[in-house]
Amino acid sequence: MAIEEYEIQPLFAEPFFRTNISKAIGEEEIAYIKNLKTVPNKANLISDNLYIFEEPELVDVKAAVQEVLDFYASEVMGITQELYVTQSWALVNHPNTGMHGHSHSNSIISGSLYYCELPTPGSSMVFDRHKSYQQLQFIIEKEKQNIYNTPLNIITPKSGEVFLFSSGLQHFVENNTASKARYSIAFNTFIRGTIGELRDVSQLTL
Repeated sequence: MAIEEYEIQPLFAEPFFRTNISKAIGEEEIAYIKNLKTVPNKANLISDNLYIFEEPELVDVKAAVQEVLDFYASEVMGITQELYVTQSWALVNHPNTGMHGHSHSNSIISGSLYYCELPTPGSSMVFDRHKSYQQLQFIIEKEKQNIYNTPLNIITPKSGEVFLFSSGLQHFVENNTASKARYSIAFNTFIRGTIGELRDVSQLTL
């Protein structure tokens, strides 16, 4: 029997948010971040300071990121609680280096900020559908890949953009094939406020 009519509906979606905040980032902030002390982080480099948004030199950048988080919490998540940055750090990918696959623990929403000019050609952030060992691994025909079966989603950043995504998403950064370093900031967040219900004895104030 040939199937002539059928319907596919998405049940749940995983949001990926991007916006440009370059107007909040000046040359002084860019120079400050680029000059932060870095240490080895597997393939790339990570700032020795893992709370860079707490530095007074980056108060305007932090405020701009907080404005984005406030919008995301209200308009995307639909919650009344506040999202706030916990840890924040700078990353440097020199030529021929990328970022290993990982997800972010003890965080709700994670972000990436591309605070300065990106090298060309650009290296993308790749999100992996699978978070752990795959007992069965299917090869999807390229021409039949769609939002329901694609194993990877590839996002190419632009200078000045900030990305927000669920901290549990597995992701990595492609090798930097340009001749110049690729600079970025990453950060984690948590919520502040009361969650749960009093009468359901599930209330928790954070």
